Amino acid sequence: MRLVQLIVLGLVMGVAAGWWLQRDGEPSDGAAVHPSAVVAADHAPAVPAEQAATATAAPAPAAAAAPLPGLLLPVQGIALSQLRDTFTDARSEGRVHDAIDIMATAGTPVLAVADGHVEKLFDSKRGGLTIYQFEPSGRWCYYYAHLQRYADGLAEKQTIKRGDVIGYVGSTGNANPEAPHLHFEMHVLGPEKQWWKGESINPYPLLKKGDGGD
Repeated sequence: MRLVQLIVLGLVMGVAAGWWLQRDGEPSDGAAVHPSAVVAADHAPAVPAEQAATATAAPAPAAAAAPLPGLLLPVQGIALSQLRDTFTDARSEGRVHDAIDIMATAGTPVLAVADGHVEKLFDSKRGGLTIYQFEPSGRWCYYYAHLQRYADGLAEKQTIKRGDVIGYVGSTGNANPEAPHLHFEMHVLGPEKQWWKGESINPYPLLKKGDGGD
């Protein structure tokens, strides 16, 4: 009798084991999860629904840069044909010029290249008498250096118009007294809008683009 009981018990256990193995292999919401899978899920970075929905989407194109303006030739009586691109010329102490020099007789009127305002009047060792002009959008700064003198009444924060006389060609600072000229630079301003700080861009093609006048 005991032998029969053992045989029956073995059959029942075999059937139960087969049923359990079949159940474990089927996909089910209630299926057991291996502990290592839980650990991996816990350490995975959470992704917001919005980001997940656009993860494979192409990035949006960057906003187009503002077009650079055409500029008025800033020295009265000078023709475009007289300009020379000196932007990449070498200077002392290993510097690059980062500007254009416009040769003219001392005392020749210097004109504002665009509308804007006088941000700073500054007397520096290298540039001599200088003017820093911001244009209305605050994107660009125009720099005029080696001036003989400022226009009468010129003041900081003063609004100026394209073509206004703002100073006169000279050779102050480190310029050669025998070669008076206007040193003219253009800078892209950073978000801080600091008159002494900006990325230099070549004004030569912009002066050409401006056709020298209105």
